[in-house]
Amino acid sequence: MADKDSLSMSSSSSSLTTSDAAGGAEKNKKSDKDLLHSRTFLDVSSEEELLSGIKRETESGRLPATVASGMRELYQNYRNAVHLSGIPNADDIVLTNMSVAFDRVLLDLEEPFVFSPHHKAIREPFDYYMFGQNYIRPLVDFKNSYVGNIALFCEMEERLQQGHNIVLISNHQTEADPAIIALLLEKSNSHIAENMIYVAGDRVLTDPLCKPFSMGRNLLCVYSKKHMYDVPELVDMKRRANTRSLKEMALLLRGGSQLIWIAPSGGRDRPDPITKEWYPAPFDVSSVDNMRRLVDHAGIPGHIYPLALLCHDIMPPPLQVEKEIGEKRVISFHGAGLSVAAEINYHDLALGCEEDEKAKVYTQALYDSVFDQYKVLRAAIHGKLGLGASKPSVSLSQPWT
Repeated sequence: MADKDSLSMSSSSSSLTTSDAAGGAEKNKKSDKDLLHSRTFLDVSSEEELLSGIKRETESGRLPATVASGMRELYQNYRNAVHLSGIPNADDIVLTNMSVAFDRVLLDLEEPFVFSPHHKAIREPFDYYMFGQNYIRPLVDFKNSYVGNIALFCEMEERLQQGHNIVLISNHQTEADPAIIALLLEKSNSHIAENMIYVAGDRVLTDPLCKPFSMGRNLLCVYSKKHMYDVPELVDMKRRANTRSLKEMALLLRGGSQLIWIAPSGGRDRPDPITKEWYPAPFDVSSVDNMRRLVDHAGIPGHIYPLALLCHDIMPPPLQVEKEIGEKRVISFHGAGLSVAAEINYHDLALGCEEDEKAKVYTQALYDSVFDQYKVLRAAIHGKLGLGASKPSVSLSQPWT
C-alpha cells in the first residue's frame, strides 16, 4: 500500500535499514519462515473457522489483542463491501482473500519483515504484488471507473524504454492507492502498473495490517513531515533516514528508466470539514522542488507529469491525521478514477519569474493541473456523467473493456 502520509522530503524506526541487504536477507529467509509458520488461517473453510482462528491465535499469545481486534473489524468491513459488489461468488472471494491476508499478517508478526530505504516488490516465493491486486480488485467498480489521457501513459512507457526518468506528482487518497492505480492500468500499461516506485511513509511499513500489502510494492521509504515530530527524541534519526532514502532515489535516477510516484502534500486528502467535499490537498513547495532538482541533476532526460487520483470512497482515511498506528478501516465497493496530464517543464514555466518565486509557480502549476483533472474524474464518477465528463484536456476511457 502507498504511503499513508507520504514524502515530506525533509531531511525508521527500526523497520527501516540503511541498505538493500536487510531486505534481501529477509527475502532469503522466507522459505525457512514458512516451514515454522502456523497454518491456522490457511486451513480455514468457513467464516466461523476464520474468526475462531483469530481467537485461537490471540489466546496462544502469537496475536496481540489490538491486532486481533483490527483483523475482526477488517474482515467484517471487507466482507460487507465485497457483497455490495454483487459478485456471485462473493463468499468464496472474501474467505480466500481474508485468509491469505491474515496468514501474511501472522507470518510477519512471527518474524517481522524489515524494509530497506529502497524496497523492491517481493514476487516470490510468495507473490505479494498479486496478493494486493487480488485483494483490492473486488472493491473496484470497474463499470464506473475511468482513466484520463491513456495516450500519455503510453507516452511514458515509450520514454521509460528510451532510458528516460518519469516522476508523477500526485494527490494521495487511500492506503490502497498503489493497488488501485495498478488495477486501472494493468490491461493497457502493465509495465507502469508493476514497476512504479512509490514514495512511502513509515506508517504503512509498521502497521501490521498494512505491511503485507506494502511488501508487494516498489517503495522508497521516508518519514512524513506530518509525523516528523510525533516523538521529539526521534526527529534526528528520522531526518537521517530520509537523507539515506534521498540518496537512494538519486542513485536510481542516475541509472535511468525509473518511474517514481510522489504525493507532495505529505499525506492523504481529507474532506473539507464544513462542505464535506474532497479535493487534492495542497502540495508542499519544498517537496516538489527537491524532487525536481533530483530529476534535473540525474544527468538523464527526465519528465514530471501531474497525476490525479480519485478513490477515497473505497478506503477513506480517518477524518483527521492520527499519531497512533492502527486506524479504523472503512471499506466500500466504488468506482475510481486516474488521470495524467502532459508534463510540465520547470524551465519553460520559470522564464520571467523572480528566482524566489520559481518553485512556488511550478508547484502551483502542477497542483492546478491535478485539481482540474480531479474535477473531471469527480464529474464522471460522483456526478454520474461517465465518459461524457471528458473535455479537451482530459479524455476519459475504460481501457479494461
